[in-house]
Amino acid sequence: METQIVNATEYRNVSLSLLNESKTNPRRSFEAIALKELAESIRTQGVLSPLLVRPLTENGFEIIAGARRYRAAQMAEIPTVPVRIVHLSDAAALEAQLVENLIRSEIHPMEEAQGFRALLDLEDPKYSIEQIAAKVGKSPVFVASRLKLTDLVPAAVDAFYAEEIGVGHALLLAKLPADQQQQALSACFKEVYNGAAKPARILLPVRNLQFWIDSNILLVLKDAPFDKRDAQLVSTAGSCADCPKRTGHNKLLFGDDLGRQGDRCTDPTCYQSKVAAHLAKTIAAKPEMVQISTAYGTQKEGSPVLPRNKYTAIRDDTPKSKDEAKRPEFKVCKFTTDAIIAEGGDVGTIHKVCANPSCPIHHPKQPTSRNDESHKAEQEKQRKEQAIANATGLRVLAAIGSAVPVRLMKRDLLFVAETLVTLMEENRLEMLARQHGIREKRDDGGVRKTLAAFVRRADENTLSRLLVESSVLLAASRSNPATVLRDAATTYKVDTDAIAAKVRQEFAAKEKARTTAAPTTKAAKRVA
Repeated sequence: METQIVNATEYRNVSLSLLNESKTNPRRSFEAIALKELAESIRTQGVLSPLLVRPLTENGFEIIAGARRYRAAQMAEIPTVPVRIVHLSDAAALEAQLVENLIRSEIHPMEEAQGFRALLDLEDPKYSIEQIAAKVGKSPVFVASRLKLTDLVPAAVDAFYAEEIGVGHALLLAKLPADQQQQALSACFKEVYNGAAKPARILLPVRNLQFWIDSNILLVLKDAPFDKRDAQLVSTAGSCADCPKRTGHNKLLFGDDLGRQGDRCTDPTCYQSKVAAHLAKTIAAKPEMVQISTAYGTQKEGSPVLPRNKYTAIRDDTPKSKDEAKRPEFKVCKFTTDAIIAEGGDVGTIHKVCANPSCPIHHPKQPTSRNDESHKAEQEKQRKEQAIANATGLRVLAAIGSAVPVRLMKRDLLFVAETLVTLMEENRLEMLARQHGIREKRDDGGVRKTLAAFVRRADENTLSRLLVESSVLLAASRSNPATVLRDAATTYKVDTDAIAAKVRQEFAAKEKARTTAAPTTKAAKRVA
């Protein structure tokens, strides 16, 4: 029996055959178990809440809200359902669908995002993010974050729908350019080998993904060596000030990060292309400028770039003590000049250096006479002081490690420890290994591989110590080691003066024993 529309605002029962699901309904996934439970309820009690519909044809209706009830009614095999008929425009229908789904039950964030996107893309009426937020009772930040989910690459969308990643992971991935999302998606997981042919994949916490993104993708723009407003540096990229991939361009998405991290670039490829263009432009303008490398290793033959051992970088910070002020890197000579870093870290930045091998301040000539007893004595004194300083530093580091409490889960500790170990230089790795009694086994791949194996077997207490010790050593390689160690000792209430005094006593005792044994040995030789 066909039902003619007489009054478009009244409630009535309508045959299921006259109803059609809307193509703009944001809900795309229907949980099978929940749908069966709803169908069972409809069999016993009927449809308690009318479906919201609008006229589609003379005898047909489009479901604006109530797709779950409609499907459950079909499963329950009931002939009619109660409906409320209203006249709505396409925009009003879409708005009603979105609001209805948000109020009635939680829909998938991707479906929610697609609904917001559909509203934003309407030409008439035209919606803004703020207007959408007011309609659905959410904040503009919430709506902007959900809208960003529509920028996820297909692989991330599939993982999100399959519940392989959570909404926190998806929101972080969506903030990245499409060409960076696949690599970041892989960083969401950790492969664990448990004896099976295929390793198990474990989803890491959101904070791990945030750490990976901060370390590998996001770049602080205030540290950029190039002019961020130069639109012609890389003409295809334009100015950073107008770039939509800059975090400051969208404060709704990155508002919380801007205060802590400052404005950052989310496209490392574009950033590096601008660094390379800035380097080439600077060298072309000043061909005589010294080019230096901050990387370790030898340079290619014929390279104009000076390796680390061919120049002395002049520090621009103020020395913290009189002894520090005597060090060559705090002094300026007549050969001091500007140099640009062409290889290694901080490429494109300009620093003061002395690259003249005949400079008496930064490259003093070593005494050639083997009979220069005063020089030998001074060298021996410096060697002893350095040995005492190294031993004291290691003792302080051990004391700091002993004061570290166990708080994080072992999984978290292991992840951070492994990450820090991969960032450390070889000499720092050797110091860390020595702290835990690890000796390099050449057959096992060197100290890095040996230490990595030790980390994987370590308990939570040892991992906690490793985290703090690795952080101290890593920070010491990038700034003043004495300052880093002192700050860490203060945090963990380690008495550095007592440790230094004890180390000096031990060295003095060894020196006394050696000087006492020397005459005895000489006398024995004379007798022989």
